[in-house]
Amino acid sequence: MASEKASGELVRALDWKGAFWVAAGVPPLVLFSIGGIAGVAGKAAFVVWIISMIMGFLQSFTYAEMAGMFGNKSGGASVYGATAWLRYSKLIAPLSVWCNWFAWSPVLSLGCAIAAGYILNALFPIPAADSQLVLDWLAANAGKTAEEAVAALTPAVRSWEALGLTIPGLGTLHFNSTFVIGAILMFIIFAIQHRGIASTAKSQKVMALIVLIPLLLVGLVPILTGAIDTMNVTSIVPPTASYSGVDGAWDVGGWTLFLGAMYIAAWSTYGFETAVCYTAEFKNPQTDTFRAIFYSGLLCCVFFFIIPFAFQGVLGTQGMLAPGIVDGTGVGEALGSLVGGGPVVTQIFVILMILALFLAIMTAMAGSSRTLYQGSRDGWLPRFLGHVNEHGAPTNAMWTDLGFNLFLLALASDAGGYFYVLAISNVGYITFNFLNLNAGWIHRIDSGHIARPWKAPTVLIGINTVLAFVNALFLGAGAKVWGYSNALWSGAIFAALILPVFWFRHYVQDGGKFPKEAFDDLGLTEGDLGERKAGVLPYLALAAGAGVVLWANWFFQLPT
Repeated sequence: MASEKASGELVRALDWKGAFWVAAGVPPLVLFSIGGIAGVAGKAAFVVWIISMIMGFLQSFTYAEMAGMFGNKSGGASVYGATAWLRYSKLIAPLSVWCNWFAWSPVLSLGCAIAAGYILNALFPIPAADSQLVLDWLAANAGKTAEEAVAALTPAVRSWEALGLTIPGLGTLHFNSTFVIGAILMFIIFAIQHRGIASTAKSQKVMALIVLIPLLLVGLVPILTGAIDTMNVTSIVPPTASYSGVDGAWDVGGWTLFLGAMYIAAWSTYGFETAVCYTAEFKNPQTDTFRAIFYSGLLCCVFFFIIPFAFQGVLGTQGMLAPGIVDGTGVGEALGSLVGGGPVVTQIFVILMILALFLAIMTAMAGSSRTLYQGSRDGWLPRFLGHVNEHGAPTNAMWTDLGFNLFLLALASDAGGYFYVLAISNVGYITFNFLNLNAGWIHRIDSGHIARPWKAPTVLIGINTVLAFVNALFLGAGAKVWGYSNALWSGAIFAALILPVFWFRHYVQDGGKFPKEAFDDLGLTEGDLGERKAGVLPYLALAAGAGVVLWANWFFQLPT
């Protein structure tokens, strides 16, 4: 182990169960956008979650096969799939890794923003308009309105802002109380992960058991007690417009909203692929990779099927559109109401919600930092990201994640910026999934001789190739749904930022050559990338994918 640390490599200290617990932060992601998806999908919201989760589970089999081929790499499916594109373009490989990273990384900022909201609500609550505190104030201030009373009684910290900085074409950075609390939470999570993956996995296991068991009960209790109102989960149609709460129709506008919901749901439901981010840290990668992603997928199926159904069945579309559900800060109270709990039970669920957010944030930092680390080791990202500390933790990548997310936290520290960050980052995630699902069949053609500890059924590789283009449809149609007409193009521009980064690393730092370890698992060398057995098919897939995105963006339009 000492030699591994000295050489700057990750430490093999994890089994599949450890990776499972690290990935256990994915199920709480359903709470990040459950209100937003209800707003754009209406009564079809729980169907969106189920279909999206089924897609994510099917796609994971392609990723599981590729992960087994690369027992010496970390960083997840984007790294394993990126190698398939190397023969065809030096630029596509780093694009896949970059898109995966900037999609996963914002979980830190979004999660901390919501957690900060919970902490502010607990310590500095805004009084309700019908609360006794407001009524007493009105009695002492004749002629005043309830709105004036609420404004007067709201703690100053809730409106405090040290600086608001507008960036043209992007948004406004808010350095406010939400930012300060969120930043403190980020540093706490960084400190936990500084001690390496084994320590992280132990912390995750404890938090997962505390959070996921009550969350599962929340989903099951309404179903078992008959609290589901069938009117809320039948007559499945999208709304007339985003957040209207009024039943619409399956016309072009309705399908656009539905596809927009599928677009954002993918960010959560596909996320358990992070279970194979730790291949280079597995004690036995040949068997651990498939088990980690398979059982993580089953766990996510349970939660993404049950929780949205229970929420919608009890609360209904209108209940799901409450501001606290949409922005995430009222989900804890909603969880308590789903099991018929009183104030004490509700406060327990508020605490559990904060722990759930910690769970998701820990998962995101662990996975996204290792994507940066392996991208550096393989010659796609700057060298300094390839450093690990004495515990085998990729600390330079973690610091980079932290800095990037402090910026995003300032952008997401108000309700408007929250879904803007999510919509833009998801452009990267869908792009990564498109490239990686196609990498599955490219590896089959070009690297069929490489041993695969677990091999997916060929029919699944074919189905997942079709799903790659379904994801492209979601991207073209769905990015515009979230109130930002330029989200698709903003995401594409951010994706393109990898080009100068890669150019600097590859041509300036490395003199136009890749490090040896970039090819080791494939048995290739810098001078011999092997025959392009797939011919023009990868290029045709890229062209077809771009065509689907552009066509969907043109054809699908929001309801008017």
